[in-house]
Amino acid sequence: MNYKMVLNVLGKAMLIEAALLLVPLLVGVSFGENTYLSFLIPMAGLFFIGVPLSCLKFRDKSIYAKEGFVIVALAWTVLSVVGSLPFMISGEIPNFFDAFFETASGFTTTGASALDSVEFMSKSIMFWRILTHWLGGMGVLVFILAVLPSGGAGLMYVFRAESPGPSSGKLVGKIKHTAQILYGIYVILTFLEAILLLVGGMSLYDAVLTAFSTAGTGGFGVHDGSIAYYNNVYFEMVVAAFMFLFGINFNIFYLLLTGNVLKALKSEELLVYVVMILTASIVIAVNILGSVENFWQALRYSFFQVNTVTSTTGFSTVDFAEWPALSKGILLCLTVIGASGGSTGGGMKVARLCILRRSAAANLKRMIYPRAYVSVKFEGKTLSRETERGVRTYFILYVAIVGICTLLLSLDPFADVFTNFSATLACISNVGPGVTKLIGPMASYSGYAWYSKLVLSFVMLAGRLEIFPMIFLLAPRTWRKR
Repeated sequence: MNYKMVLNVLGKAMLIEAALLLVPLLVGVSFGENTYLSFLIPMAGLFFIGVPLSCLKFRDKSIYAKEGFVIVALAWTVLSVVGSLPFMISGEIPNFFDAFFETASGFTTTGASALDSVEFMSKSIMFWRILTHWLGGMGVLVFILAVLPSGGAGLMYVFRAESPGPSSGKLVGKIKHTAQILYGIYVILTFLEAILLLVGGMSLYDAVLTAFSTAGTGGFGVHDGSIAYYNNVYFEMVVAAFMFLFGINFNIFYLLLTGNVLKALKSEELLVYVVMILTASIVIAVNILGSVENFWQALRYSFFQVNTVTSTTGFSTVDFAEWPALSKGILLCLTVIGASGGSTGGGMKVARLCILRRSAAANLKRMIYPRAYVSVKFEGKTLSRETERGVRTYFILYVAIVGICTLLLSLDPFADVFTNFSATLACISNVGPGVTKLIGPMASYSGYAWYSKLVLSFVMLAGRLEIFPMIFLLAPRTWRKR
């Protein structure tokens, strides 16, 4: 383990967070709020610890897969702990476990809240709460790769460890340029959504924060009623459209920008993603038809909720916890599947689902024809056995974590087993609201005990970081010299 290199990158991450805390501080000043100490104190702590770490001298600049996983897991954990300080110092979320849960939910873009109401929050604290979504959406360390001088080819392992999906690679020759392209697309889409919301009559503050929350596919709302607060079809359709866009693999946008339109449209993952959303929207619309005025209203509600669950954003326009069992079952399945690989969304990812299906079919053929060569193809390429094993391992760990955490939550008398199962799925897939009344879109996770919130915070971090970094961080073997 290259400890000095790990601490050096961690120090840079802390300095980046210190700089970013300046943004909500200035928001507070502009609104005349007395919350500056809530940001200055953690900024000072991050600065005094981050500067020495980022100035560490080391000869060995090697970063391998193990270091990449540890850097990502440590950075996200530390940033979530420090990011909870503004909530605690301001007194708006005085309990550490609630504040940590809220911050972890923010950075992991989960959108699950430990608060029954958020409208009491000051403008600056609310801004920080939702800014964490935007920062976590593309990745804090990807941001570092984009803005800081290149740290060598080894940083590819950091990029892979933080990027969602079964595999991730460079769009262009250098990893730094890839990070800059991804963040450029991310910023442009965020800006476009904010402009469209402003055109529709939303206030500047609400428009910016709603765009931040949508871009990170997080779902923290400015108001208790989420998007339903506005009761505006235009806002709903704009947000739904951008939830859909942010759930697409960003490589598709790069292909479109570089003129490879046909290659982008031939994407198997994109086709499955689109068909899945359209099919689920129509089926749910038919299923809930009896509880609304007409089919178009049913389609309006179903299309928004399908997009919010598939993209793992977590916004809401209706309480889908009251929908029929079939609709809730479909949403639960979409919670597991999630968005596309390489997007800002969570879940297992559409790409993994496709690979698992084809891998299972290939294994059945190998059993019937043991001497035949049967390959697994995805997106027109033959997948390596390593990629297949990685996807299967991820699936096994995903199922194991869901099972174990559901049992751990069951020690808490707050909820029944199905609610705990739904909460675990919603947190590991970074969706936020579950499909039951206790943790649904019009409820919160405030009823859970402190230890349950700690478990769910770990689950959120594991889900956002694709499980492996958190497993490596906690494994004793990782910290041995050999």
